[in-house]
Amino acid sequence: MKTSAATPLSLPEQRPAGEPPEARGIKRDEVRLLVVGPGGFEHVIFRDVGRFLAPGDLLVVNTSRTVPAAVDAERDGQEIVVHFSARLNDGSWTVELRAVDGSRPLLDGAGGEVIETAGGGRFEILGAYLGIEGRSRMQRVDVRVSDGSVEHYLARVGRPISYSHVSERWPLSMYQTVFARVPGSAEMPSAGRPFTHELVTQLVSRGLVLAPVVLHAGVSSLEAGETPLPERYRVPASTARLVNHTREAGGRIVAVGTTVTRALESAADGDVVRPSEGWTDLVLDSERPSRVVDGLVTGWHAPDASHRWLLEAVAGRASVDGAYAAASEAGYLWHEFGDSCLLLPRRSRTDAEA
Repeated sequence: MKTSAATPLSLPEQRPAGEPPEARGIKRDEVRLLVVGPGGFEHVIFRDVGRFLAPGDLLVVNTSRTVPAAVDAERDGQEIVVHFSARLNDGSWTVELRAVDGSRPLLDGAGGEVIETAGGGRFEILGAYLGIEGRSRMQRVDVRVSDGSVEHYLARVGRPISYSHVSERWPLSMYQTVFARVPGSAEMPSAGRPFTHELVTQLVSRGLVLAPVVLHAGVSSLEAGETPLPERYRVPASTARLVNHTREAGGRIVAVGTTVTRALESAADGDVVRPSEGWTDLVLDSERPSRVVDGLVTGWHAPDASHRWLLEAVAGRASVDGAYAAASEAGYLWHEFGDSCLLLPRRSRTDAEA
């Protein structure tokens, strides 16, 4: 298993966002935004993001829609939660067994074990998925439901995946972005959450272009040193053309989220993006830096997890370390309902010529 070469950051106490911004009395696009550029740091609100982008820049967004992937279950007389992550090509699923309060994974799943889930579901563990039997976070399972498909079953009995830092259960609508169209993400592609329809309209009117990709985010509750799971993605031909044209014209490719970055970089052939789809196991880090992504909109997640490796692949370690330190010192809120960061390590050609 790959481990990060970066030294763990010594940060002030992190402040997880335990509820959506709407529950805190602000709009989605009123969360805080730390902008990290060649000139240093600037603290604004997310609604101001367009000030730091130039006409001709391309924003690439993830149109994956979050599904209600958490289901209650009983195991050996104990209540647990099952997180459905992804359907594999052979029809089996990957799942995570988790403590009922969401605080920790249960790593002792074993092949042949059968678990009954709420609403008439059951599955048999076929074996560890990309791990060691009896010590794996993720299991590959054969799922049986009383009626319809597994997706239909999840829509009927499931709820959004959440963890112990979230204060209460929130409806699925709170876990959707304005770009969500294609069902498939176990967890919200949360970098896109602060965008609103009004903000998107404003950005387009300023001369920015938006383009879609799909990457279905799987279970992302990874520990320090764990690599991201393989995820299904698609980069359409229209988006590949826009990326290549924008780069040729001197604009920047700004990915809205690590999911978008992973999709685009998986489709990169050198510094050219090709239409592409399938499963990606690409891990971006200092050894495999970004080739086509110039900037990144992201939330704040554990700095010792693989999320940080990808940020470093785009912006460099010094910028990322500085951003985390600045955000922690300023009391930014972390995780899917928290504040945001815009990493822009280079100016657009338009800015450079001004």
